[in-house]
Parts: sequence; structure tokens; C-alpha cells
Amino acid sequence: MSELTKYLLTFLISMVPLVELRGGVPFGIGFGLPTYKVLIVCMIGNMLPVPIIFFFARKVLVWGCDKKYIGKFFTWCLEKGRHGGEKLQAKAGKGMFWALLLFVGIPLPGTGAWTGTLAASMLDLDFKKSVIAVMCGVMLAAAIMTVLSLAGVTALGK
Repeated sequence: MSELTKYLLTFLISMVPLVELRGGVPFGIGFGLPTYKVLIVCMIGNMLPVPIIFFFARKVLVWGCDKKYIGKFFTWCLEKGRHGGEKLQAKAGKGMFWALLLFVGIPLPGTGAWTGTLAASMLDLDFKKSVIAVMCGVMLAAAIMTVLSLAGVTALGK
């Protein structure tokens, strides 16, 4: 596999919902790409969909709620996003920026830039503050995943 292909796959993996940079970083590091380049590629890939999610995801989900084949799934996504956002807001109070940052930054299943941005959109949070919180969360997740990936590569003796 060429080096360009490895970078492209690393970038694309980082754009995929739920997987995001949590999959892209170990992939790139596991293929022996330079760590700093992997981080840059993964963070760009993870952040690229954020404005689109913030401005259009809710509109698309609302549009699809009454459609025959996708309605139930879109309704479930809307309810999940609204419920998650309200739960996050109730716990965070005035510390919503930090709550969103940690929600995106701690690499657990169901958290990340996609989910965090959708929650921010559902709660009608300020775009600029939300993007900054998500970006900081992505950097935190990148740091955590880099440490874990490098430890894994070292443990496996590569």
C-alpha cells in the first residue's frame, strides 16, 4: 500500500461517524506513518464535517422524520440527540463549553465530534463557541489516542 493511500485512509477513517479520529490515529500510527503527520491528518478529517453537521444535520433529520423508509431511524436520531443534549446541559449548567469539550475529548463509544456537534446544534448553542469546544475536544482525544496507540505499538514490539 502506498504512503499516499495510507494517509488518505487515515483521513477518511477520521471522518466516519462513531469511529472518527479514535480509529484514524491507531490506523495511521500502526502503519508506521509519522505521528505528527497522523495527528494533523486525523484532526482535519475529524473537524471537516463539523460545520455541516452543526448547520444541516438537524434540518435533514427533521425533513426525514415523516419519510416511509427512514422516518423511524431519523426520529430516533433526533430524539437521541435532543435527549443527550438536554442531559449534557442539565449536568453542565453554565459550564457547557467544558462539558462539550470533555464529551468530545474523552474517547468513549458514542462520544466524539459528530455527536457533540449534533448535541450543540440541537441545543441551539453558539456556533463559534461550540466549534472551539469541539476542536479542543478533538485535540484532547488525539492526545489520548496517540499515547494509547504508541503504547500499543511499543507493547507489540513494532
